[in-house]
Amino acid sequence: MIILGIDPGIAIVGYGIIEIMGNRYRILEYGTIQTYPNQSTDQRLKIIYDELIELIKQYKPDEVAFEQLFHQKNSKTVITVAQARGVEVLACVAMGLEIYEYTPLQVKQALTGYGRASKIQMQEAVKRILNLDGIPRPDDAADALAIAICHSFTNKFKSEFKMR
Repeated sequence: MIILGIDPGIAIVGYGIIEIMGNRYRILEYGTIQTYPNQSTDQRLKIIYDELIELIKQYKPDEVAFEQLFHQKNSKTVITVAQARGVEVLACVAMGLEIYEYTPLQVKQALTGYGRASKIQMQEAVKRILNLDGIPRPDDAADALAIAICHSFTNKFKSEFKMR
């Protein structure tokens, strides 16, 4: 099974693509899609959509796992991030993929056994589970890999995490 993990954003969208074969994990790709404040919102959303479609076409994931958005104090930021997440969801749905979502607490619990794990504890867990020499960078990509791993761990219960 191939899982695409997405850490939603407008300036930086983290993605991580893993393949699971039995109990073995293999990274196929990870990185970020970046946009810049000097670009219009519609340009930024199109860049995110187009690049995500290309990743999906290239790696053909079976399922997609998103991190749920959490509320931020800056309402303008929340609106643009929500718009971007909508475009990210649309790209996946347009490509026929099933979407699942997890809270940051659920991701931390799945990877470390502790829902209040620190960023470094999460990154170390990703490194260990994927048998890497170092922590994946940037942080957004490491987060996306963590989301994909979380989904693989909860796969047997996935109907409760399916996006409604």
